[in-house]
Amino acid sequence: MTLPLPQPAIEAIIGAGRRMDRRNWVPATAGNFSVRLPEGRVAVTRSGVHKGYLTPEAVMVVDLDGRPEDAALRPSAETLLHCGIYRRFAEAGAVLHGHSIANTVLSRRAGESLELAGYELLKAFPGLATHDASVALPVFDNDQDIARLQAAVEGRWAAMNVVPPGYLIRGHGVYVWARDMEAALARLEALEFMLECELLQGRIG
Repeated sequence: MTLPLPQPAIEAIIGAGRRMDRRNWVPATAGNFSVRLPEGRVAVTRSGVHKGYLTPEAVMVVDLDGRPEDAALRPSAETLLHCGIYRRFAEAGAVLHGHSIANTVLSRRAGESLELAGYELLKAFPGLATHDASVALPVFDNDQDIARLQAAVEGRWAAMNVVPPGYLIRGHGVYVWARDMEAALARLEALEFMLECELLQGRIG
């Protein structure tokens, strides 16, 4: 028997969509969100829906390999990236993917990583108790083959000593995760603030 989709997960995903839409971080049908459920299940947004106007019908369930419980429904194209985060990080309870102007432009200019240093909001990331710190966000080349992109992400994680607070896909967007949706939104907002600062600083020289 298929388990019902918990209402709190639906509400968290719908709320995230509205909050990110107000900031213009999910234009058109861009972006995708998910929440980890018990027993290896994941609630995730369906493909092709505007994230600012989500309804309960726009949320579906997949397993940790991205397979839909209801074969008639199609999850977001990048669901495998969400599943990869949940498989890798046991503490991850929610994942957000957005397409802001700042993260899109800066990721196009970056090399293999983008460094953020000296910002007060670095303290929003785990293990950082002061602004006197730096974080290197991995940047991956965009790839329409999501399984291959996830393999590249996992390869970089395996070589890193410190878990990053998220990562960028070049010219595409950002992924962040945290213990629950509120924490993930806080992490995303801190990150996007710093990225906007970097973009503005680049404009004024």
